[in-house]
Amino acid sequence: MNKFLLPLLLSALVWLSACSEKDTREQAQIGNPVDQVELSSQIMTPEALWSFGRISGVRVSPDDKQILFSSSFYDVEGNSGNGELFIMPVDGGEAVNITNTEGSEYNARWRPDGEKIGYLSGQSGSTQLWEMNPDGSGKSQISGIEGGINGFEYAPNQEKILYIKQVKLDKNVQDIHPDLPKANARIETDLMYRHWDEWHNYKYSHVFVADYDGSQVTNPVDIMEGEKYHAPLEPFGGMGQINWSPDSKQITYTSKKLTGKEYTLSTNSEIYIYDLESGETTNMTREQHEGYDQSAVYSPDGKMIAWESMRRDGYEADKNRIFVRNLETGEETNFSEGFEQNAHGLTWSDDGKKLYFTSDWHARFQIYQLNIETGDIRQITEGIHNYRSVEPAGDLLVGSRQSMSQPTEIYSIEPSTGKETQLSFINKNLMDQLRMGEVEKRWIETTDGKEMLTWVIYPPNFDKNKEYPTLLYCQGGPQSSVSQFFSYRWNFQMMAANGYIVVAPNRRGLPSFGMDWLEQISGDYAGQNIQDYLSAIDALKKEPYVDENHLGAVGASYGGYSIYYLAGHHDDRFKALISHDGMFNLESFYLQTEEMWFPNWDLGGPYWKEENQEVYEQSPHLFVDKWDTPIMVIHGQKDYRIAYTQSMSAFNAAQLRDIPSKFLFFPNENHWVLQPQNGMLWQREFFKWLDKWLKE
Repeated sequence: MNKFLLPLLLSALVWLSACSEKDTREQAQIGNPVDQVELSSQIMTPEALWSFGRISGVRVSPDDKQILFSSSFYDVEGNSGNGELFIMPVDGGEAVNITNTEGSEYNARWRPDGEKIGYLSGQSGSTQLWEMNPDGSGKSQISGIEGGINGFEYAPNQEKILYIKQVKLDKNVQDIHPDLPKANARIETDLMYRHWDEWHNYKYSHVFVADYDGSQVTNPVDIMEGEKYHAPLEPFGGMGQINWSPDSKQITYTSKKLTGKEYTLSTNSEIYIYDLESGETTNMTREQHEGYDQSAVYSPDGKMIAWESMRRDGYEADKNRIFVRNLETGEETNFSEGFEQNAHGLTWSDDGKKLYFTSDWHARFQIYQLNIETGDIRQITEGIHNYRSVEPAGDLLVGSRQSMSQPTEIYSIEPSTGKETQLSFINKNLMDQLRMGEVEKRWIETTDGKEMLTWVIYPPNFDKNKEYPTLLYCQGGPQSSVSQFFSYRWNFQMMAANGYIVVAPNRRGLPSFGMDWLEQISGDYAGQNIQDYLSAIDALKKEPYVDENHLGAVGASYGGYSIYYLAGHHDDRFKALISHDGMFNLESFYLQTEEMWFPNWDLGGPYWKEENQEVYEQSPHLFVDKWDTPIMVIHGQKDYRIAYTQSMSAFNAAQLRDIPSKFLFFPNENHWVLQPQNGMLWQREFFKWLDKWLKE
């Protein structure tokens, strides 16, 4: 469930724009719409939040001189979006918009010779592979694959490409009953008939390899032909889980080759290697790797392969370790022994002697370096921010970075010193108009005598001589860090701009503070972690500038569970509550969710087993008789991880008990809120509720 509150899903948007700076720090005007955006207020508003450009897909050119990236913007009025492609020099300079279309361009890649950029576009009616020159000229469609494709990679020798597409292998009602073409039904005989926000569409994502002659794609071969498995992993696995060997003779991909009930009970994904010459597929991680294994990358000489690995099956929040296999000897090395942190986004140095990756520690993601020969791991960057990616660029590294006070921008980093230089300035025009609140790091003592890192975000123009209503933020996951993320929904600067102090504790159960801290929550949802929440708000309410008579608590997913539980146990601390996509009745949740391995690990298993009764006794619905606080509940109908009936039940309970309550329901949203106008509505109703009970 860490993916519950993953900070962003970078969807396509409609405005085009870029704003960058030269080395002189003089603003380079590109002349796109966002450059002319003028805000009506100098503090964060929903309109400002939805005007930010969102950077993704950062790629360094083969000669290490140029950076290719995507920047996306939303059109709230049109309730739609568009993403465009840009290039800029690694050593700093102007960002140039190289696409300008009504549709989105994405999955952009440098061709290995650097003379072309390949990308996906749906402008021809289905998503196909296009190419252009690095300056944006000479655009041409080079694939015409029936049904379109969802991702691609060039082979290093440029003689082939691989791509992924959906393949229909299961029968629907019309296949079974062809004489009933208008029948609208499903026939299910096994589990995993729906996942995250989609019902199974009778199709599977497969990896294909095809010939490429520099102008067209031909002779595709499904390397997973007939297999009812997905690659990459659904729903969030991307092209980083599929890679070429340097000699273009092999493809490595991640898949969980299980079906139905077995699939929903396990996290055991494997790394597979497909040999183009023999057509044979080998499971590289079959032995002694029982949890998630994914995102394998070959060393530049092709002699080693590195990947991310979790040890325990059924536990998605296990430590994400670095494994390297010597392909000549078969020897495997776990480089994470003694390193009590996660590793994400492995990438090799050009000489194959080092691996770079990002890792979270004390609620911040930094860039790290692993020396393959010695096994030493060294932290490169410092600061109150999150790095989301890293890639070598000659003597430098290129990374994308964000914080609670800044959306993602691109930086160059000197590996030896950690010196950072901002390269992209996509949001400079907007950022120059906004006043951000101070973000303070505090260590607060918990009820069991430990120290807990808590972020405190103050309103812009904070005056310590005034009193402010204050919000306790309850994180979801339940095991995802309250790090320096910039959220487009749970945006702390937005909350602060509305006149609230925000208290965001890294309570028990969150990563980057050691495995003991992380794992305390499993099987104990209402235990020490709930006390940690109360420790944080109790510490802050002692401050003279906190109005202890106007405290609120908000949260989503497990954070939503926390709100429902606190509603019956907060001892009159809070005057307003908001729960988004929360678990209200743990028994019904167990039988309504889709990936069963999650409640089996976190709740111990089904509620009908006697040994699990203690955790199910922590279900919030059992304490509704103690509710007395105004509560707003929010949910999306397409949320299949936590069904919307959980929030409906909570709202009905509050109504029947005559507790002031509101239900905000989104028929077309999932566990998040992704559509522009829905997002604006969410912000308006969120603060309307808080203001009513904490300010009036």
